[in-house]
Amino acid sequence: MKKVATLNLEQGGPSVEHALMHMKNSLATYKRQGVKAVVIIHGWGSSGVGGAIRSAVRNALRGDDLRGIVRAFVACEEWSHKRREFIGMCKALEDERHLDGNEGVTVVVLR
Repeated sequence: MKKVATLNLEQGGPSVEHALMHMKNSLATYKRQGVKAVVIIHGWGSSGVGGAIRSAVRNALRGDDLRGIVRAFVACEEWSHKRREFIGMCKALEDERHLDGNEGVTVVVLR
């Protein structure tokens, strides 16, 4: 069983609503499958100031809807500061070398 999954929410240029629904359904499925962490690719916005999907994803991860699924999450622009803590929760994240400083990615550790 793969311990870290990748979820690309940018693919196909979905609406924010569709991207959030896809994320919530996927996280629940990954949890049932025994995946420990998910690397969510949401993009950082074509304007360079932060995309709507990125903001919506991070707000949803803070919300009550995902409390039973999401243990913790980190925006990858903070990865270098939180790396050790998150690898402590999921050792398989050690192999994810592309995370540091990537504003278009968020890492989620599942419960």
